[in-house]
Amino acid sequence: MEEEKPTPAGGCFFCTTAVPIMEKIWSDATRDHFRTSRIEFLKGLRSLIDDRIAHLSREEKKGTHVTVE
Repeated sequence: MEEEKPTPAGGCFFCTTAVPIMEKIWSDATRDHFRTSRIEFLKGLRSLIDDRIAHLSREEKKGTHVTVE
């Protein structure tokens, strides 16, 4: 017999209703696919943040470049 997970009293609809239904309907492959999708989404956010940090960390060049002949 499968042990039921406790649900929070007065929790949100998603946590108390949607997640338990999805856990029973979805196959292991589907669950793995969505987990991988969440990971890739977070990696994308990390990439955007890293690029912004690199952009803000660059030192501004002071003065102008003059070619001397």
